[in-house]
Amino acid sequence: MADAVSTFFDAWQLDSSDARLEKLNASLAPTIRYDDPRTTETVVGIEALNEYVGMFSANAPGWTAKVISTDETAGTLRATVAFGGMGPDGGEMVQHGQYFVEMDGDTIVRMVGFVGTGAPA
Repeated sequence: MADAVSTFFDAWQLDSSDARLEKLNASLAPTIRYDDPRTTETVVGIEALNEYVGMFSANAPGWTAKVISTDETAGTLRATVAFGGMGPDGGEMVQHGQYFVEMDGDTIVRMVGFVGTGAPA
């Protein structure tokens, strides 16, 4: 399960649409449904998600998205992801997000992301 999530986030730093699609096709069901705080509505399908993920690499050049931990309860995977790169001030920045993932075999069918890790402030 965690391998598909890592493969999915490996696509986030790729500038090439074709290279992103290769990673996305390897990790996602064709009917993938994806939401995070920046989506205005559910993103449905690999092509649409490829465009959405492409905005990350275009707007945050050189940034990476790395899965730093995963755990599972009742068939739902929780992944903590570190997004990092150079900030506007020229210093390194890291932002964390948490994703809840539903799988069908080895492919992701539903993913919902949140800013932060839910830790108390």
